[in-house]
Amino acid sequence: MRIVISEFISLDGVVQAPGGPEEDSDGGFAHGGWSGPYFDPEVVGGAFDAALAEAEALLYGRRTWEVMARAWPAQAGDPFADRLNALPKYVVSDRLTDADMTWNTTRVPGAEALPRLRALRTEGGAGAGGGLLVMGSPSLVRLLLGEGLVDELRLIVMPVILGGGKTIFPRDGALRGFELVSATAAPTGAQVCVYRAPTGA
Repeated sequence: MRIVISEFISLDGVVQAPGGPEEDSDGGFAHGGWSGPYFDPEVVGGAFDAALAEAEALLYGRRTWEVMARAWPAQAGDPFADRLNALPKYVVSDRLTDADMTWNTTRVPGAEALPRLRALRTEGGAGAGGGLLVMGSPSLVRLLLGEGLVDELRLIVMPVILGGGKTIFPRDGALRGFELVSATAAPTGAQVCVYRAPTGA
């Protein structure tokens, strides 16, 4: 399974709380919901539809999973929501327990995350050969990038600078190249950029 990252991201690399102020105010972050003014149903919405259509399973960190698991089951009846709700899901967490699992989700303890994800990439799993899609989950994405486990980045770049907040990028000084596959501009100024890790990376 290919590991694919899909993120709303600001010009200064921030991914924290794009959807609303209640998502994540860690560090005093005061700009929750910043992606809203730049959302375009055709280009931006289409990018998420495409990513979800190609996914065979979803992968989350704890905080993102909790936000999504509260919001999306109630949205049944919309094709995007129905697809999102139906897909198998994994959440990496030591704080949650198996008894907390809802929303078609399997818990992966933190200590098991890297070996489990490496196995999914090489041996497959549910829907082997498809994508394991990660949305949000910046701490998890940083770990995956740092370990060279990301096959594709789908970044929805919004024309806004937030001045600080959580990022997905490792700060370990390592150089990591990606190939630009496509870039599509929305009328709102958002840019959907798809990058792939070089073959053999």
